[in-house]
Amino acid sequence: MSSVPEIFGSMVFNETVMRDRLPKDTYKKLKETIQKGKTLDVSVANVVAHAMKEWAIEKGATHYTHWFQPMTGITAEKHDSFISAVEDGNVIMSFSGKELVKGEPDASSFPSGGLRATFEARGYTAWDPTSYAFIKQNVLCIPTVFCSYTGAVLDKKTPLLRSMEELSKQALRLLKLFGIRANRVITTVGPEQEYFLVDKKLYDQRKDLIFTGRTLFGSMPPKGQELENHYFGTIKERVAAYMEELDEELWKLGVLAKTKHNEVAPSQHELAPIFSNSNLATDHNQLTMELMQRIAKRHGLVCLLHEKPFDGINGSGKHNNWSISTDKGLNLFEPGKTPEKNAQFLLFIAGVIKAVDEHQDLLRLSAATAGNDHRLGANEAPPAILSMFLGEELTDILKAIEAENEYQPHATALMGTGVNVLPDIPKDTTDRNRTSPFAFTGNKFEFRMPGSNQSIAGINIVLNTIYADVLMQFADRLEKAEDFDAELHSLIKETVKAHKRIVFNGDGYSDEWVEEAERRGLLNLKTSADALPHFADQKNIELFVRHGVFTEDEIVSRCDIMLEEYCKLVHIEALTMLDMAKKDILPAVASYMDDLSNTALHKKALNGKINCDAETDLVTRLSDLFAETYHNIAVLEQAVAAVNTADGPKTESADYRDKVLPAMAALRAGVDAMEELTSAEKWPLPSYGELLFGV
Repeated sequence: MSSVPEIFGSMVFNETVMRDRLPKDTYKKLKETIQKGKTLDVSVANVVAHAMKEWAIEKGATHYTHWFQPMTGITAEKHDSFISAVEDGNVIMSFSGKELVKGEPDASSFPSGGLRATFEARGYTAWDPTSYAFIKQNVLCIPTVFCSYTGAVLDKKTPLLRSMEELSKQALRLLKLFGIRANRVITTVGPEQEYFLVDKKLYDQRKDLIFTGRTLFGSMPPKGQELENHYFGTIKERVAAYMEELDEELWKLGVLAKTKHNEVAPSQHELAPIFSNSNLATDHNQLTMELMQRIAKRHGLVCLLHEKPFDGINGSGKHNNWSISTDKGLNLFEPGKTPEKNAQFLLFIAGVIKAVDEHQDLLRLSAATAGNDHRLGANEAPPAILSMFLGEELTDILKAIEAENEYQPHATALMGTGVNVLPDIPKDTTDRNRTSPFAFTGNKFEFRMPGSNQSIAGINIVLNTIYADVLMQFADRLEKAEDFDAELHSLIKETVKAHKRIVFNGDGYSDEWVEEAERRGLLNLKTSADALPHFADQKNIELFVRHGVFTEDEIVSRCDIMLEEYCKLVHIEALTMLDMAKKDILPAVASYMDDLSNTALHKKALNGKINCDAETDLVTRLSDLFAETYHNIAVLEQAVAAVNTADGPKTESADYRDKVLPAMAALRAGVDAMEELTSAEKWPLPSYGELLFGV
């Protein structure tokens, strides 16, 4: 591998490349478009397109694509070559400004939630110049937004960009009151990405992993994660080779891959990037997930991004580290050395408290998926109840403000190591709380609910919009104030008092917290079927419409899309379970019982006094479980057939939650019990032990 600085961004048409290859006037106009949102005229687009094509061809590209993010949660691309026919029967390589700026993919087969009929096929992609073009697999990829023929938004990037602009607009109003000059306020994200690696040969023998991304059957091996020796442990050679190639490929695409380590569960790992603006971070996280899966296959591995691929051990999340900064580099969540005196910091923090409390439903549903329902509340993920961890120091500051008391700063402490040659370690003023869904971690907030395979666009659309709404309310009030300082103090105090119920620094896993949260009036939306319908609540429609992030039709359509996806995923899982149970598991167990029975008969034939209790007992126990499983197959089939699809996705999702999922759990319980009694030689599926420890 060449040095990292040499390869970093080598496949990206970034600012350095643009400055080198574009005429100064063109570069200046493009920068104005990127920084100030000015419209890019066609003449400039033509020059940019030519330079982009020449650069891409030099890098080995033969095709280009408008790379967009439809409501499927993954990316989409249609490849067109650069070739154009000429009169002599030959071809030239060309790429126009029109082709750069606008594309026309078929929009009929992408989720639209009723915004378009299937026969209404036309859709448009439009270049997003704020996210750099890049080369992937010899294709020039141009990040774009995606909309229908009528202009309805069909992607995740457009509302994200809208939410970023709206938050910037409202934050600038407040900063102006504090005398701080800035052109923009930028939302930044650093998404930590957890994942599993399993051997591809074993993966190929598991229909459930192939069709659903998670194991629908499987009993726990003798060893799981209880020894806690995998976390931050030595990385296995095969995995290290994979991680090395992944880093290199990500760096070429300008992805700021920073940290890699083993996670808590066997075969579980994490990759964390350096912060970047929300739009770029979203694009890069989509690329990260794609490359994780593609590169794994080169190493004979499969990367699992499901939130809960294995029952009984930790699932995988995607911790969304979110912050806001000015274009001058001022982090608005930075407390400084004396946070109790930093009124600007306290106002922006109070705004987050208010936003999270008032919009618990939106934050919860932003992380709601069928897979994540299996993860939330377990010991590796926060509960489904929204709360905020602020830490001891910040909580005490806010309590002092509410009570009109003078805050007594915490003394800086040093932790002695007890070893003379080692220095004492400065102790932070607050601990970290890994059970909190939304935790303040120094100068950012870590939203720990999202699942591993989610696009972070939806999460950050919600975060940006609910925060922009609160900042707007703050600015409206403070701009009218005759005595700014007095009004500012009152506003912070009133906000803390009104919304302190959302602040909880304790153990989010405890039963006591569930009871306490209920007393506080906090929501407990346990499943996606409970949470997702709230997206189309009137207050949420008014919120997004007020800030121009979604139209009402776009909200209703997205609500339907998310509910339909939940139903489809559970439906596929149910059918996969039925297929595996009927075609693979029951025949294997029947064969094993036949072997046991024949063994007992042969022993009896040899000598009627030979003890056959073991075979008899095993056959009896397996026979009972076999009959139970056969019955549970019928129950699951009936539950799937009984799902009400006529009254809309809300009713349908409730049926999958209340009827299908319990039937699936019952079927799994019997099958897993049979696995524990059946010969490994006869069992048709690779075991958890093989999958988790086979890399």
